[in-house]
Formats: sequence, structure tokens, C-alpha cells
Amino acid sequence: MTAITPDALLTELHKAADVVASQAGKLTEADVTASSTLPGWTRGHVLAHITGISNAMARQLEFADRGETVDLYDGGHEGRTKAIEMAAGHTLAQHRADLDSALERALRAFDSLDAAGWQAPISYRGGVVLDGGAALWRELVIHTSDLNTGLGPETWSRTFCEQLFGFLAARVPEGQKFVLQPLGLPPVSIGTGNRSTVINGMLTDIAAWLAGREPSLGSLRASAAADGVDLPELLPWPSGVPITK
Repeated sequence: MTAITPDALLTELHKAADVVASQAGKLTEADVTASSTLPGWTRGHVLAHITGISNAMARQLEFADRGETVDLYDGGHEGRTKAIEMAAGHTLAQHRADLDSALERALRAFDSLDAAGWQAPISYRGGVVLDGGAALWRELVIHTSDLNTGLGPETWSRTFCEQLFGFLAARVPEGQKFVLQPLGLPPVSIGTGNRSTVINGMLTDIAAWLAGREPSLGSLRASAAADGVDLPELLPWPSGVPITK
């Protein structure tokens, strides 16, 4: 899995921002309070989260530009959750305005980077700005699908899915290795254990399953030692926000 370059990532961020803004622009007032694909979350919750992570990542870059670091969210995981709950019930007009402002702020921060800026340290996962950009790309693409407006994981690009495989290797339990076998594509191995499970299916379905979303193009099949088995359990999502409880 090849690491994405800053130029390619910047292009993908702009594409993803355009798509989520376009989908938000199609919503009605009633749609905001309707269910998303995430249990317990309305579309308003999803919009509030996309706005929140866009602002949070923009802030990471703004501090990095001054040679400083700052927590991803004020108040950590609890602060993140509280902010989402408070904003979820906003009107459609408020959601659109907040989302547009947050996306513009984030893209402006990424657009202004020079080569050194992409490698500036940030607090998110103890990484650098490039890691933050990849995280925002994931958030925009995945949560656009969570809005439940008709753009599910089947719309995810090959490049995105392959980048997701690398990040979500952290979900492979200790002692296990997953051999991901997308239909018509080379296999990808994630995890370092000795117990191998082969996962067969469409590329986007495998990516959706790893991301905790529902595969939409067909069934996935798992096998170990040539025998069919249940899909393995996954570890929690590798969050960049410390969870204390």
C-alpha cells in the first residue's frame, strides 16, 4: 500500500469536501432529523460531526504553522460528544452555513502548506500534518456515506479503499493476519499474526466492513485453512481522541 502524496491528498480533500457539501445541499429540513446509517445518530449528528472534525483539523494546522500543538478537541472525547449533541438539532440553514465555513477553513489551511508544512508535528495521533489530512479525508468520505443520501461505500474509490486498509490494520486482533482478497485485484495482507483469515469480496465491501459499515454490493466470505468461517471480530476504531471511560 503506497503512501499518498501531499498533492494527491490535497486533490482528494477538495473532491471529498465538494461531495459532502453537495449532499448537504440536497437535504430538506425534515431530512436533518431523520436517521443516518449510524445507530442513534440523525443526519444532524453526522453533519455536526463533519463540521466539528473539519474545524478541529484546521485548528491542528493553524497551531502547527506557529510551531505549536493543540488537542484535537477541547475537552477530549467528552468535549467532542457534547459539541455534536449540542449542534445536532440545528436548523438546516445553520448546518449548511457551519459546514461550508468549516470546510472552507480546513481547505484554506491545507492549500497554504508548503513541503515542510506537510511534515509539521500535530497532536493528532502524535503525527504530522500529512496524517491529519489523511484523517480528514477518511472522515469526509465515510461520513458522507453515513448521511444515508444514496452515496454508500460502493462509491468509494480504489485509492481510498487501499489507504483505508493501511489505517484500519490497527483493527486486526493480536496474533491474527487478514488476507484481503478483493475481486479481480491483488491481495493485501494486514496484521502481523500467524493465524490467517482470507476475506473475499468486492473491494468496497471489504473496506466498508473494516470501517464498521454495511457492505452494499454483495456478500463477503471468510476462510481459514481453506474452510469457510465467520467474519472475524475487529478491534475498536483507532481513534485519535483519547477515551477515558
